[in-house]
Amino acid sequence: MRTKSLKKNKINVITLGCSKNVYDSEVLMGQLKASGKDVVHEEEGNIVVINTCGFINNAKEESVNTILEYMQQKEEGIVDKVFVTGCLSERYKPDLKKDIPNVDAYFGTTQLPQLLKALGADYKHELIGERLTTTPQNYAYLKIAEGCDRPCSFCAIPLMRGKHKSTPIENLVIEAEKLAAKGVKELILIAQDLTYYGLDIYKKRNLAELLENLVKVEGIEWIRLHYAFPTGFPMDVLELMKKEPKICNYLDIPLQHISDKILKSMKRGTTQAKTTKLIKDFRALVPEMTIRTTLIVGYPGETEADFELLKNWVTEMRFERLGCFTYSHEENTGAYALEDDVPEAVKQERANAIMEIQGQISWELNQEHIGKTYRCMIDRKEGGYWVGRTEYDSPDVDNEVLIDAEKFYVKQGEFANIKITEATDFDLYGDVAE
Repeated sequence: MRTKSLKKNKINVITLGCSKNVYDSEVLMGQLKASGKDVVHEEEGNIVVINTCGFINNAKEESVNTILEYMQQKEEGIVDKVFVTGCLSERYKPDLKKDIPNVDAYFGTTQLPQLLKALGADYKHELIGERLTTTPQNYAYLKIAEGCDRPCSFCAIPLMRGKHKSTPIENLVIEAEKLAAKGVKELILIAQDLTYYGLDIYKKRNLAELLENLVKVEGIEWIRLHYAFPTGFPMDVLELMKKEPKICNYLDIPLQHISDKILKSMKRGTTQAKTTKLIKDFRALVPEMTIRTTLIVGYPGETEADFELLKNWVTEMRFERLGCFTYSHEENTGAYALEDDVPEAVKQERANAIMEIQGQISWELNQEHIGKTYRCMIDRKEGGYWVGRTEYDSPDVDNEVLIDAEKFYVKQGEFANIKITEATDFDLYGDVAE
């Protein structure tokens, strides 16, 4: 018979999924620390909180496997309690309770006070911007809104995160100031939809005003924009990007597809012509801009002709950064009523074909960097290299700049001027510029 651990309670927070989940875990940990709790992130602890992802099949599978892994540890007496929160728990709580009943409690995405109570802590409303950051010291995510009002047919996020809710500018400035005081130099702005920011509380798209306030925060040197939506994009943001050096010439704008038929079924509210014009307008306004996008292949009804159109468009547009997902048939979404008629093997073939095209584009674009010098943020040391990024690259998803650590010394968390000497399809190599 297993015996309950006698060691002092230590809460281990496990984070799965996207940067929004990373942010939520950091807020949870900040609250726990403020209540005097011993809390760690993905280390050892006898009480485990799993912050799950429920976005697509692979993510759901990883979340379920992680829960099962810790339930096994609970059975073996390695951990004492397991709590589950996040998107999977929000979306499938009744099923999870039935299938994995030994979890101590399940909580949804809006139940932070209840989760804290279960962990013996109080929710403190006054802790604006108090987080235990889990990213390297030099950058942090800043979530400017929660939820989404878009009707995209393939997406389950509104089911898990609710309606769009902007965080007031003054609160975000306080949070940015606290992050800067800890040594954060780069803010990565995230939301389900950055371009919708402010419509609910200011009755207008207010991303530009938020940026105008954030650039005034002393110590913040880079501000990066993630997850913009193409319909109704506030072009005043680009005017600001062009004149304000702190705002990186970078935009993450998931476009998903380009076939008018597929875009209509996806309920994206745009067309091939409008999307192409938007990207060309971006490049005309801010020629230096790096555009990252993501695409979905294998959506219901996607024919070979639709896919050929997408391939040709990717070749024509020459995006600096691009990722490709296979369609995941999600319950209770608009597209779930459609027949998931593209075989998995075909979906994967199509994704591979897109990434092969993008790999060649990326290689060609990267060759243009050779001989040029860039101001790079040094994130970490790995193996024999210092690993940095230019303003055109976001952590974890984009190019990295590798600097030979035997030849050169740079300071982690600081900027360095790096001259690019070599380039592959997804990495740059460089020397410290004299």
